[in-house]
Amino acid sequence: MLIIELLKAALLGVVEGITEWLPISSTGHMILVEEFIRLNSTEAFKEMFFVVIQLGAILAVVLLYFHKLNPFSSNKSKQEKQDTMSIWYKVIIGVIPAGVLGFLFDDWLNDHLYNYQTVAVMLIAYGILFIIIENRNKTRKGSIKTFNDLTYNTAFLIGMFQVLSLIPGTSRSGATILGAILLGTSRYVAAEYSFFLSIPIMFGASALKLVKFGFNFTGMEIAILFTGMITAFAVSIIAIRFLMGYIKNNDFKPFGWYRIGLGILVIGYFGIFS
Repeated sequence: MLIIELLKAALLGVVEGITEWLPISSTGHMILVEEFIRLNSTEAFKEMFFVVIQLGAILAVVLLYFHKLNPFSSNKSKQEKQDTMSIWYKVIIGVIPAGVLGFLFDDWLNDHLYNYQTVAVMLIAYGILFIIIENRNKTRKGSIKTFNDLTYNTAFLIGMFQVLSLIPGTSRSGATILGAILLGTSRYVAAEYSFFLSIPIMFGASALKLVKFGFNFTGMEIAILFTGMITAFAVSIIAIRFLMGYIKNNDFKPFGWYRIGLGILVIGYFGIFS
């Protein structure tokens, strides 16, 4: 029994690790995968599990970007340390909107919007937006090519786009990347800033879910949770490296088409079997 549950947790960790960073909605995938891979646990534990395994994914960002995000590195000059602190200030400003609204409306969002209809509509809508925006940007180049070019005002506005990701199916990375591109960033800066914004957001969301769940875990629950987190961590490293390599020479339109296809699949599956 335990081995089967650990295998389920590992598979869910693989899905989380891939879909958290690509702009294709981890929620959209999880809602489908959960139909076929059901953890033998309480509903309260499952709700907490699907949020807290994101800690594994976020640790991959911390590892891959540790030098870039570490303002205390002895290998950095004084100016480089100041530039690093500037990145963190912009991250803090960017997470304020989603952090505040997510904390205030977490329960309401779960009760009213966590359903396949919302997820499917958001998958398709943002898929279409990715295609439209990338077509619009064919002859345009982002004016914000480094984090030094990113102003605090633009950072806050990107954070406002991240608020949209509170709606299931939107994709946190998708909303922030789209917003950043619309505001003039390069795809590379948009993706990296999306990664960095996720650090406090995911830690905060996980802490909130853990507090609501409580810390009275059974031995099996601890094993399931850590298996999911470790798998999500390992797969996230691969997914992040893939995305950053991909966008050097490609746009986000394939992700847009993928989202539309997945949204149609969600509507078709749940329309037939629900």
